[in-house]
Amino acid sequence: MGRDMENRCKRCCRLKTKLFLKGERCYTSKCPLEKRKKGRIVRGRPSQYKQQLEEKQKLKWMYGLLERQFKRHYWIAEKSPNITGEELLRILERRLDNVIYRLGFASSHLQARQLINHGHFLVNGHKLDVSSYLLKEGDVIEVRKKSKKLSLIKQALNFSQKRALPEWLEVDRESLKGVVRRFPEREELDQTINLPLIVEYYSR
Repeated sequence: MGRDMENRCKRCCRLKTKLFLKGERCYTSKCPLEKRKKGRIVRGRPSQYKQQLEEKQKLKWMYGLLERQFKRHYWIAEKSPNITGEELLRILERRLDNVIYRLGFASSHLQARQLINHGHFLVNGHKLDVSSYLLKEGDVIEVRKKSKKLSLIKQALNFSQKRALPEWLEVDRESLKGVVRRFPEREELDQTINLPLIVEYYSR
């Protein structure tokens, strides 16, 4: 399995936007993007290809995926009868690692993936260690009994109070259990992503 070793803070600086790749650090003054002074002036309009590439990279990095994984999700979305860009975003939201992050059981997508790989979660009562698993409506995600005292999970829950819980999810912080009530609607997906540019990139 490939590993992505690139510095995550550099990615935010390159795109001049916060991707929240390092959890709590991204909300503090330690964030390099906060420290960085006014960037150099870029003369001229970026090419269409550059805009497409940057938008694709932004979405891919936000969810912490490698190119091969991201492209596989795009192919699934392309075969769907729904609008390709919207379906791609909906698929990414349904990933187990993303849902665990949204529920507040992890402070970042990377941390969620590590916790999943170590077998700390159950889906519908069964241990699941596949981060890319696509959850369905009604699926129940919970922290395993022996993992409920993990300090990482407790810290993540405290930190997650700064983030709003998506309406398509439901969480019980006492029992450390969450439910996928339904799939997210378009208006509940990230509105800052220019989805047509990503579709154009893969349609070349």
